[in-house]
Amino acid sequence: MKNFFYLFLLILGFTEPLSSQSINESLVKKHIYTLANDSMQGRKAGTEGIEKAAKYIEGQFKKIGLKYFNNNSFRQTFNYKNKRSSNQEELKLFNVIGFLEGNEKKNEIVVISAHYDHLGMKSTGSGDLIFNGANDNATGVAAVLTLAEYFKSKNNNSRSILFIAFTAEEMGLVGSNYFGKTISAESIVAGINIEMIGKESPFGPNTAWLTGFQRSNFGKIIQKNLSSSEFKIYPDPFISYRLFFRSDNASFARLGIPAHTFSTSPMDKDLDYHKVSDEASTLNIKTITQTIKAIAIGTKSIIAGEDTPTRVKI
Repeated sequence: MKNFFYLFLLILGFTEPLSSQSINESLVKKHIYTLANDSMQGRKAGTEGIEKAAKYIEGQFKKIGLKYFNNNSFRQTFNYKNKRSSNQEELKLFNVIGFLEGNEKKNEIVVISAHYDHLGMKSTGSGDLIFNGANDNATGVAAVLTLAEYFKSKNNNSRSILFIAFTAEEMGLVGSNYFGKTISAESIVAGINIEMIGKESPFGPNTAWLTGFQRSNFGKIIQKNLSSSEFKIYPDPFISYRLFFRSDNASFARLGIPAHTFSTSPMDKDLDYHKVSDEASTLNIKTITQTIKAIAIGTKSIIAGEDTPTRVKI
């Protein structure tokens, strides 16, 4: 009778709702409104604002119970000469990294990442001068923090997981490029990057898109895991923007790692992109929360060590 009832639901087109107690709108909203607050001063790399953001992320990693990765701090600190500045200033930068050790396949690593920097503040003018970067990319960092809490609470990840907030993405993928030089690419099974998930996808509700879909079978694995849910993942619809090479996944992909970026934003119609109007109040918290749940479900077989994406083709 139980099997018959399940078959009946399938015939009716029943889909599994996305649900998780540790992934909820109130938690997601708290992270975003904190990171996109005026006190963060636009989180530009090398400023007091990004220091505040880093401390918040570190505090969350500690609260969740993540471990340090290869040092005695959540920070991976390095120096960088900013060639884009007029005086080529030397900046002290830091990625923020939390580690959740795996069980059966602890030497195989999955990276879940987002960049936490943004553009800072306008140097002149009046009115609103702060580039708060709510969608770009407080939403991605909120996803990383929420997923860290989710996977830590489940504590059944076969593979180890690195949760990384990358710095200086807006300066040219600086933080992820540096991190890529410090690891063995063979040890990284997959890179799950998250950027700009705060607005409804051009494919409609309960959808997101993935960059570089055809470059590995990563996207097919995600679609398979989501097949009984209400959520759908589509290939990147903005091919001419070359987004696969414009987010931190590219630093991994160039090493052959199957690393892709999840997003929902309608790039061709996002009027707040890289503007001071990118405020938390413009975001759809439900869309963000549903997307985070979908990422958790979509990547479950990779985290569990059941599926291994093919190496990426550049």
